Amino acid sequence: MNGRFVRTRAAAGALFFDPDGRVMIVQPSYKPQRDIPGGFVEPEETPYEACVREIAEELGIHPPIGRLLVADWAPDPEAGEMVLFVFDGGVLDAETLERITFPDDEITAFGLHPVEDLDDLLIPRLARRVTAAVTARELGETVYLEHGLRLGGG
Repeated sequence: MNGRFVRTRAAAGALFFDPDGRVMIVQPSYKPQRDIPGGFVEPEETPYEACVREIAEELGIHPPIGRLLVADWAPDPEAGEMVLFVFDGGVLDAETLERITFPDDEITAFGLHPVEDLDDLLIPRLARRVTAAVTARELGETVYLEHGLRLGGG
């Protein structure tokens, strides 16, 4: 062994839907690109725990977080080696949506958008990841991705 190991950062987020099937997209305060709610996994924390924590910190709500939809190996030239986990946040009713606040000021706004609009709203690799997660949810699957794509280009 040569002693070299990959040092990978991990992030976890959740896909939330409204009763009409629209996907929640948030506007972070610290970057121009839109995103899904979530953030980086902290030391001694699992991706699931990070997702639950981040949702509470960013949106001020505590909905049940469901199963893993996708794991995406998506290194970034600026951020380095990364694996991103997307969990099923389920359908949020009108009452829960009204309770959303931005306690840590990392998010400035959110919107609910049809899946077919994601390519116009998100950077390409995130649009691919979120679209794959929506499909995985519909099919009851968990999908492994690389750069937002299933292996073999599917």
